[in-house]
Amino acid sequence: MGPATADKTLPQPVKPAMARPRHYGVLASFLLCVAIPVLASALYLFTIAKDQYVSTIGFAVRSESISSALDLLGGLSSLSGTSSSDTDILYQYIQSQELVQKIDEKLNLHALFSKPDFDPIFAFDPTGSVEDLTRYWQRMVRIFYDNGTGLIELRVHAFDPEDARRIAQAIFDDSSTMINMLSATARDDATGYARDELDRAVERLSEARIALTQFRSRTQIIDPVADIQGQMGLLSTLQQQLVSAMIERSLMRETARADDPRISQAERRIAVIEEMIDEERRKLGVGASGGQNGSDMSTLIGEFERLSVDREFAEKAYLAALTAFETAQAEAQRKSRYLAAYSGPTLSQEPQYPRRATLTGLVLAFSLMIWSIGLLIYYSVRDRR
Repeated sequence: MGPATADKTLPQPVKPAMARPRHYGVLASFLLCVAIPVLASALYLFTIAKDQYVSTIGFAVRSESISSALDLLGGLSSLSGTSSSDTDILYQYIQSQELVQKIDEKLNLHALFSKPDFDPIFAFDPTGSVEDLTRYWQRMVRIFYDNGTGLIELRVHAFDPEDARRIAQAIFDDSSTMINMLSATARDDATGYARDELDRAVERLSEARIALTQFRSRTQIIDPVADIQGQMGLLSTLQQQLVSAMIERSLMRETARADDPRISQAERRIAVIEEMIDEERRKLGVGASGGQNGSDMSTLIGEFERLSVDREFAEKAYLAALTAFETAQAEAQRKSRYLAAYSGPTLSQEPQYPRRATLTGLVLAFSLMIWSIGLLIYYSVRDRR
């Protein structure tokens, strides 16, 4: 084999790698999508972003039920757990614009949340509206609610540890006031119907008593039943006298002359007694003209009995309504809601936020992910050409 043949079988030397425009594009995209955002984020977090302190407070809505006297005799007392509906209401209230406005009026949240001179991301713009403040509030006040136990934990962020503690205490105070209002409203609802029934019963009893008093004033009779008993006794006496007078007249007719003046006197006596009996019967409503003028005794007794029944019914209704009202009031007073704090508000000794290393790492991870996905899409499209 000659030298010429040997030269043909040797491999050709590899040409040196040369940077192409697409490589410069990949490098530029890395700088633009990864390096610059990460450096800018790190520069902002470590040099501009202000420290944030956290105050933690935990509480729960408690519903206390004090046993009545009968229950205490049996040695029973209870302290119930949280009321889920009240806790749900409180959870929404802490995030509401109403609470933000109240605390802003007390502590001037615009000033507290805008303390950093220059922090465009984490600080609040002092010229923002109350709606802006409410949205910023939801970033600075973190609520953790355990639906199973009903416990609420707040983590209040601020740029000063004392400010964070003051805001947390203000949230607890206003929340406690709101729970007390709910408790008062529940008591009013529980006793409202019973109170209305008692008012109606008092009015009915007053009307019945006034009607009975007017009847007695009009008739000048305190008790028609007692009055009729006296009149019945008088009528019985008159009838006895009438019988005696008639017997006496009959005896005179048998023994005396027809023109004897004693007979005429006996007849006049009988006539007077009969007239008096008729008058008493008319008063009792049993005579021929009884009841024509509506003032006979039977009519009066009927009216008196009706008024007495109305008064008796009104008295019983009043006693029942009073018992129901006192029972409802006692039951409402037995149950009360209140806000019980189980921790805090704490005073932070060192800043917990922002988590600079964590945020920088997240920016790096998302930047690399976006840059890698974009690079894969680019080469996939390029290879299809």
